[in-house]
Amino acid sequence: MFLEIMAPIYPVCFTITICISNLAKCIVSVAGGATRAALTMHQARRNNMADVSAKDSSQETLVNLAGLLISLLILPVVSHCPSFSLSCFFLLTAFHIYANYRAVRALVIETLNEGRLWLVLKHFLQKGEVLDPTSANQMEPLWTGFWPSLSLSLGVPLHRLISSVFDLQQLVEGHQEPYLLHWDQSKNQVQVVLSQMAGSETILRAATHGLVLGALHENGPLPGELEELRNRVRAGLEKENQVIVRETHQVLDKLFPKFLKGLQDVGWKTEKHQLEVGEWRATWLQSPEKKVL
Repeated sequence: MFLEIMAPIYPVCFTITICISNLAKCIVSVAGGATRAALTMHQARRNNMADVSAKDSSQETLVNLAGLLISLLILPVVSHCPSFSLSCFFLLTAFHIYANYRAVRALVIETLNEGRLWLVLKHFLQKGEVLDPTSANQMEPLWTGFWPSLSLSLGVPLHRLISSVFDLQQLVEGHQEPYLLHWDQSKNQVQVVLSQMAGSETILRAATHGLVLGALHENGPLPGELEELRNRVRAGLEKENQVIVRETHQVLDKLFPKFLKGLQDVGWKTEKHQLEVGEWRATWLQSPEKKVL
């Protein structure tokens, strides 16, 4: 919109300015459509997504019509005064951004993305309590840069992690869950291969497992077994990544059921999530080792 207002001021660049403006609108439309889909799913409390989407479109049409009528009324006033037109634009844009900020802040989303999962898990590891959706949503920053330093990739292709049968055997060893996890300590990067059998709970556990590994590089109190493991990692006593992964598997066997039950008790919907998951799936023979309970 700003470029469209400025285009007549520079007639020489009018065409390219309008083209750039429309390109920016297309980008915003794609991003807005993705955001709208997530919010529509959140608002469809009775699995009535089509009804919510139709009402949303009707309201948007009505608002656009009202905006058109108002713009026709004020156009004669601002058309001869570019400075007044720009002032109105900046004022209304600032109000629009503030209104969107307040609207997003008012949302209480009961499904977990990586950011909310990290906030809830960190609180659980430090205090033994699970944050409810309202508290977690209020704590979640709206700007980028708050994510944990860990790079977590879910649903990666198997060939990205292995190059031979021996590598696969090493990766599968100690993995009883339907996912394979590889942790690169030097890059603090976790990559997860998901099985064909992996459902929402498995993906949630895999993400939790990855974030627990990331917590070994963070400060703050941890449960006894994880605190001991973090001390070993920082002291350089454990340089073999898969040894640490297997030990955290054993910790999660005890920790994750309590965490999952706590999530469900305070109102989180664990049957679905908003984690970024790739489409790759794999099949492998489970490790013959038994879990340590």
